[in-house]
Order: sequence, then C-alpha cells, then structure tokens
Amino acid sequence: MNTNTLKYYNRPVLFYFLSTATTYAALYMAQYVDTPVGTNPTGSGIFVLMGLFFPTVIAFAMMYFNKHLRNDLFERIFNISQIKPLYLALACCLMPASILLAQAVSLLFGYSASQFALAQQSSFTFSLFPAWVMLFLAPLVEELAWHSYGTDCLRNRFSLFTTSMLFAFFWVIWHLPLSFIHDYYHSNLVEIGVAHSLNFVISLFPFVLLMNWIYYKGNRNILLAVIFHITAGLFNELFATHPDTKIIQTALLTILSIALVIQNKTFFFCRSYTE
Repeated sequence: MNTNTLKYYNRPVLFYFLSTATTYAALYMAQYVDTPVGTNPTGSGIFVLMGLFFPTVIAFAMMYFNKHLRNDLFERIFNISQIKPLYLALACCLMPASILLAQAVSLLFGYSASQFALAQQSSFTFSLFPAWVMLFLAPLVEELAWHSYGTDCLRNRFSLFTTSMLFAFFWVIWHLPLSFIHDYYHSNLVEIGVAHSLNFVISLFPFVLLMNWIYYKGNRNILLAVIFHITAGLFNELFATHPDTKIIQTALLTILSIALVIQNKTFFFCRSYTE
C-alpha cells in the first residue's frame, strides 16, 4: 500500500455515522411497511435495498472529490493483474473449505451426513427477487463500501488487528435492524435460538480478521474481499447444513484466526502498514 494515499482516508467518524444512520432509517421503514400497520413486502424490499446501498453511496461520495482517493479506488478495483494467486485461491476456497470441514466434524457428534446434500431452499426470502440473488448482490455492494473506504479509514489510525475488531463490532451493530425484518436471515436466526444468534455475532470477528488479512496481503484488491464475502454466504446456503454446524464453523475459523495472528504479530499489531 502507498502510505501517502492511506492518509487521505481520514474521516472515519463521518463515514460510520452516516452509514449507520442512513441504513437504520431505511431498515426502520422496511420494518414499518411490512407490519400489520401497513403490510407491504415489496415496499419493505425496496427499503432493504436502500439500506444496503447507502454505505456505498456515502463511501463513493467521500472519495469523489479527492483525486488521490478516486485514483486509488480505480486501481484497487481494476488491478486484477496484480492479484497474488495465493490470496485469490484463499479468497475463493477458505470459506467453502471451512463449512465442509465443519460438516465433517459434526459427524463425530452424531449429526447427519445429509448435510452434504444440496439445500432444497434458502434459509431466508427476499420480496423483490430470489434470495440467491442477494447472496451475490449484498456482498458486492457492501464490500464496495467497507473495502473502498470503511476499512482503510480505520487502518489509517489503528493496527490491522484493532481495525478488524472495531469493524466487526460496527458490523454487528449495522446488521442489528435486519433481525426485526420478517423472514430475513437474521430474523430467522433469532427464531432458531439465542445460541445461533450469538454465533452469528461471534463469527463476524474471525470472518473480518481473515478477510482483512487476505485483503491487505492481496495488495488491497477489493475483488478479493468481494469473493471472500460471496463464498461465505453462498456456501453456507448451498448445503443442507445443520444450524449447529455453523457454530462448529465459527470455532474452526476462530482457531485459524488465533493461529494466524500469533504467527504474524508484526503484520497485525504494527501501527504502520507493512506488506
């Protein structure tokens, strides 16, 4: 990374405040129009999409008026030839491997091998188009916000470890309103049980740490974050995975994250950027 460029990512409070406030407002309206007061699933879906797109619009607006940030964004989206093959492979394979391994481990605890079958339906619905579309659209739109401006504005001030923990905490808060929207993934988790809701919260911390490790090791290419995010959601929906198995997956990712941090202390804890 060019540290001279990093210094221009310098408005984290404004970015995260606006991203949270606008998304919360949109998701509040999504919840309101899909209640008995005014049942309107189509309107609810439109507001959910608005909440999804707001952080990206804010990130791009904050970069548009700074030529250094515009050039940096363009390079990080289109520098495909500079992607390191190892980190591209990790972005593609790490999350699919983790859910398959978790399913294999679950067999030792008596869970069924039928988890390896393809799922007959998704674990959530969306009113405007098939839920599977959201598994591609949501990660793409989100990472165009989180890894265009959101992550680097924190990395400008903190170590990579602190950056990842702060962002994971923010991501928990940012997702919270989705727990109140009927038949969305997060609200379905609430219905399954407290343990599975807490697992989602906990899982974000190793997930963000691993994604940021790949992102920075991979020359800050935004495509790597998009792929990592898409594969996480897609493969957790692709198989008939038992909800308890996702707790095992979180445990495996946490172990991997701890080992990675121990082996790369300078990379994760150094205040200044190191390759």
